[in-house]
Amino acid sequence: MTNKRFSFSKIMEKEGFRNALASLISVLIGVSVGALIIVLIALFSSEITFSNGLEGVKLLFLGIFSKGRDSSGELVFGFNGTNAGNMLFRATPVIMTGLSVSFAFKAGLFNIGAPGQYLIGTAASLITALSIPSEVIPPVIIWLLSFLSGMLFGALWGIIPGVFRAYLNINEVLSSIMTNWIAANLVTLIFENSPLRNGAESGKVGYIMKTSANGVATATLGLDRIFKGSQINAGFLVACLFAVIVYIVISKTVFGFELKTCGSNRYAAEYAGIKSKNRIVSVMALSGALSGAGAALYYLSGNTEFFWSTYQSLPFEGFRGIPIALLALSNPIGVIFSGSFMSALSIAGQQLKNFTSFSEHLTDIIIAIIVYISAFSLIIRNILSSKKTFTIKSTSFPFNLLKKEIETSEKEEE
Repeated sequence: MTNKRFSFSKIMEKEGFRNALASLISVLIGVSVGALIIVLIALFSSEITFSNGLEGVKLLFLGIFSKGRDSSGELVFGFNGTNAGNMLFRATPVIMTGLSVSFAFKAGLFNIGAPGQYLIGTAASLITALSIPSEVIPPVIIWLLSFLSGMLFGALWGIIPGVFRAYLNINEVLSSIMTNWIAANLVTLIFENSPLRNGAESGKVGYIMKTSANGVATATLGLDRIFKGSQINAGFLVACLFAVIVYIVISKTVFGFELKTCGSNRYAAEYAGIKSKNRIVSVMALSGALSGAGAALYYLSGNTEFFWSTYQSLPFEGFRGIPIALLALSNPIGVIFSGSFMSALSIAGQQLKNFTSFSEHLTDIIIAIIVYISAFSLIIRNILSSKKTFTIKSTSFPFNLLKKEIETSEKEEE
């Protein structure tokens, strides 16, 4: 009989598969812990029944498919175009900030300045979109100029910590934190007495007008017919396109090879003739551009309005890019899925709040757990890569291998 060998570990030898599996394990552990927390709350709470706890677990896993309650009060699940569309819409800016952080990670840099770059990109894109008269310039051209403006000013803000890191050897984390709060107060100062503030709707204080007031809005390309009732537009497709471009730049170009070399060993890169200082500045600039582009895609949608009092808190979209990059292990394509997953969790949190007595902040706990586990993803990958190769001969059970294993263990005991 011909010996046929099939190795279960061949697929495990592929780094991409191990990385994806490590991220999936992180997600499963995080969601499972979240489900356990929901059950424990239901068991020890006098106000929440166990059946409500089970409903909470269902919404945690299937919140994106929740369609509410039927006439009998039972939860109904199925395709929900509104939830799915809003998930993709909310995923758009965090995918871009996730790409920003991932791109810097590849060069050995920690771009914690994404929130500030996001804010500066927000201000630049909104001012451009609302200041150019749409009666003179077509709205499509205004949209494009506004988008490029957000990218440009995000890049300029990203250059600052890049220059400090490259030429003054100041840690980019410290300088980025400072530029974040400078950006927050600068944007507040710009919009505080701006004529762009929303005065049309009574009761609105501190909001900037939607870009649709000037006829500027991101095209939907028919997505609104698929995801009815949602805020979806083509911005999600643009974010996916950027992910592909970043992947190509990192994996297929000389520039990408040089930045990864600088990230691995800056001094070895300099010895090889790579100008590491220039690479650091350019990487931080491009990271800032990606964050600024994320802000532009979100606020140029035409159905969102910006709250200008940013000194109260930095935008979560900037910070959310960090766990998204960690979960994706800095893979640009993986960022699309991790960003969409994080967005799906936020939708699930809303469903928990709307249809049960649980708080939507439970999903924040789950995200935090996933982040912690993702930080140890290298350990998970090492465990996965250290698995022994299992071999099957022919189509029968390998009794000879089992016998050899038993004999070996007996010798060790002696």
